[in-house]
Amino acid sequence: MGSGAGTFLKVLAQNFDILAGPVVSLLYPLYASIRAIETKSPVDDQQWLTYWVLYSMITLFELTFAKLLEWIPFWSYAKLIVTCWLVIPYFSGAAYVYEHYVRPFFLNRQTVNIWYVPRKKDVFSKPDDILTAAEKYMQENGTEAFEKMIHRADKEVRYRGNNYVFSDGDYRY
Repeated sequence: MGSGAGTFLKVLAQNFDILAGPVVSLLYPLYASIRAIETKSPVDDQQWLTYWVLYSMITLFELTFAKLLEWIPFWSYAKLIVTCWLVIPYFSGAAYVYEHYVRPFFLNRQTVNIWYVPRKKDVFSKPDDILTAAEKYMQENGTEAFEKMIHRADKEVRYRGNNYVFSDGDYRY
């Protein structure tokens, strides 16, 4: 083997992640997605649709934290390994990540809105405000429940100081 071929193989080995990344993360999934569209089985459709959702999330993560990821020398290799795990149908990595992490996150979202923004139902109805919301709560749960909630919130605010943490049973707002 001549020095030109040796140098070529050395450059190829040093840049393996750069060369293999697009093939593993884009070309093969593109080909497999087109084949999945042409089959009647919904299983492969789900595999590749799930992969593209995860690929989009990884890309957004990379774009968001690009400056930080520059300082991690093994990031491109780790991404290549994770992408291989997601892509290779034997492992079903995309389905696993989606079923165990992404799907539960989107199905069981428990958001608490700490900012009260009144919404108008229409132009002629009176807008919801804090008093209307309190009245609705008292009508649905009773005045005793409202007083208990105010007492707990007052006690919690005094206990926490300036952090403004409210608790309702087992949940903290």
